[in-house]
Amino acid sequence: MSSDAGQSEGGAPDQPVAAKSRRRFIAFVPLIAFVALAAIFFSQLISDRDVSEVPSVLIGTKAPALDLQPLEGLKRHGVQVPALTDAVVEGKVTLVNIWASWCVPCRQEHPLLMALAQDSRINLVGINYKDKTPNALRFLGELGNPYAAVGIDPKGVAAIDWGVYGIPETYLLDKDGNITFKQIGPFSPDSVNDDLIPAIEKALNAS
Repeated sequence: MSSDAGQSEGGAPDQPVAAKSRRRFIAFVPLIAFVALAAIFFSQLISDRDVSEVPSVLIGTKAPALDLQPLEGLKRHGVQVPALTDAVVEGKVTLVNIWASWCVPCRQEHPLLMALAQDSRINLVGINYKDKTPNALRFLGELGNPYAAVGIDPKGVAAIDWGVYGIPETYLLDKDGNITFKQIGPFSPDSVNDDLIPAIEKALNAS
């Protein structure tokens, strides 16, 4: 008879001990999964890849259809600013800017949009994303309205069609309604001068 209380006569662990080991392993499975996910997240966080450099599969394709309701109460010279529809962008080199009042980077880039709106060659329009009308109106009332038309996207449905990663995002359409350039994240003076303006010039000269 064996003197080892933890083993059977055949030398194998007693059944209760083996069951306890399995239960202990199962208990650690959620922790192992959490650590693995945390490692993946951390690796993405410290990655040198700039999200603004992520290419859009929509570039070179026709822009999604536009049929959005207006931002009610947004007026220019006493007249309601139009809703954002296909008719508003048809035949024009257009910048479609996706923004919200709660978006801090949107506030940061807004002066640059105000400056771009002064260029009569560009049709600058906006999609107000998951926002509340009073807050959106207050935002534009404070900072100015650069948009020739604004459509609201309260549930983010249109943003899905446009492949939005996060706002602000801006798309450049040529006169045929094709997406030729995409800016992920806020514009900076450098990105406007080095990336956007050349893309605009190319779109203008293409037709």
